[in-house]
Amino acid sequence: MQRHFIRIGPVCVFLIAALLSSAQSIEGLRHILVIGVDGMSPDGIEQASTPVMDRLIAGGSHTFHARAVLPSSSSPNWASMIMGAGPEQHGITSNDWEKDRYTLPFSAENEFHHFPTIFYLMYKNNPAAEIGAIYHWEGFGRLVEPEVLDFNRHEETEDQTITTACAYLRDKRPEFCFIHLDHVDHAGHTFGHGSPEYFASVAKADSLIGQVLRVLDQTGLRDSTLILITADHGGIGKVHGGETLAEMEIPFILSGPGVKVGYTMVSPVNTTDNAATLAWAWGLKIPDVWVGKPVREAFLGFAAPDKIYLPGKPLKTNE
Repeated sequence: MQRHFIRIGPVCVFLIAALLSSAQSIEGLRHILVIGVDGMSPDGIEQASTPVMDRLIAGGSHTFHARAVLPSSSSPNWASMIMGAGPEQHGITSNDWEKDRYTLPFSAENEFHHFPTIFYLMYKNNPAAEIGAIYHWEGFGRLVEPEVLDFNRHEETEDQTITTACAYLRDKRPEFCFIHLDHVDHAGHTFGHGSPEYFASVAKADSLIGQVLRVLDQTGLRDSTLILITADHGGIGKVHGGETLAEMEIPFILSGPGVKVGYTMVSPVNTTDNAATLAWAWGLKIPDVWVGKPVREAFLGFAAPDKIYLPGKPLKTNE
């Protein structure tokens, strides 16, 4: 896809100047790869056969208690993940959201009339950088500014998504790539979270992630790539969207340059922290309109916060 360059006003220039003021990036970091698996709960990883993710966990930092935003639905959470802010800021409050049909407007927007995403920050930092998104769920595409993407592809199946992603990684070696898989969410809705079929879908996701990592190994990109594996929500029964921990807790797995080995994070991690962590690792200034914070604890040289507020236990009810 050809990028579009447009004339911008003084307000946008001010925003861009702020974005380009950067901190020091993680040494050795040259690429970022995010793999988001729709509907993949921590329980899914723990119960299914996931040797690839197990190795990433053993060789990196993780938490199984990262938390989604409400509602625990796909659009609000994928948006919060890439926009570093919640529905209150970006206005994407349900799967019915469209850029020309919404209730709550963006609290801020860039020159592409969009709440700024991590894709946008990477592009503004270096317009020549190769940036791509390959996604199984078509709805993901509308959450990203298409003008900043060099490669923007929706595929109909999880297998084709990974085939396309692997070819793209091999041929273009992008600085930033986001891969979205949707089949685990399908299994949750069809068979139920916690069902044998659901766990089988998580195991397949693990195998597909393995294919991607083999490409990184074959191309020599593995040691210079920061990898983030996460999800938008979990589920309970055949649904999600509610407030239970089963729906709200998600995995957050980091591996790559500067990441601690075999480390389990103890401080709270939220979906909004994803973009902030990636921006910080790359050395970009986090926009003031984002509310997420970098998960520095996952990286060498950074300790857990001095004060840790442990989560409370859910109240038991008679329902």
